[in-house]
Amino acid sequence: METPTLYLIPITMGDTPIDKVLPKYNTEIINNLSFFIVENIRTSRRFLKKCNPEIDIDALTFYELNKRTLSKDIATFLNPMRMGESIGVISEAGCPAIADPGADVVAIAQKENYKVVPLVGPSSILMSLMASGFNGQSFAFHGYLPIETNERIRELKELENKVYRDNQTQIFIETPYRNNKMAEDILENCKPQTKLCIAMNITCDNETIITKKVGAWRGKLPDMHKQPCVFLIYK
Repeated sequence: METPTLYLIPITMGDTPIDKVLPKYNTEIINNLSFFIVENIRTSRRFLKKCNPEIDIDALTFYELNKRTLSKDIATFLNPMRMGESIGVISEAGCPAIADPGADVVAIAQKENYKVVPLVGPSSILMSLMASGFNGQSFAFHGYLPIETNERIRELKELENKVYRDNQTQIFIETPYRNNKMAEDILENCKPQTKLCIAMNITCDNETIITKKVGAWRGKLPDMHKQPCVFLIYK
């Protein structure tokens, strides 16, 4: 019998065609799974149907793992593995367990010595770094910065200090409806010579990845409202 495995399955970002960003091997793995741990059941069902239009969605079992999931319930999601079954983990977009609650169930799987296999797929964080022109030898991803204005500004200035002190690229994201405010805060509080890369709609038809100095961005920001964005700063 095959060793029970926790497969980390990347998902497309936006309406990107499956064959543009995901290898055929991923679909082969998906077709052999009956259990999935997902951030959003509706999104995941749509993704699986996109991978294989013939898949019997109603025959699959889904466990929803998101900010509303109780910690005590997460370990039970691995019960199929304890019965010899493999499980797939699917995020809301991009790679699971990166800026994603899927990391919690992966940690449990590692602790219990289950086999964990990450599958190949798009990562907006790495792809934006690749295209930014910034330091790819030393970088840090900080996820979401604080919502409260003063705390966010304090964090931004600390990240900018790390750029100059450690020669390190700083990467962060924001909830899509707050992107414009985030960009404005960067322009108002970072040095004019600090470089800012705005990476928007990675892998999609309207993908935009542009690097400019903060001073050059002023008055020329794109409309990022409700668009998936990654922000990177460097010197």
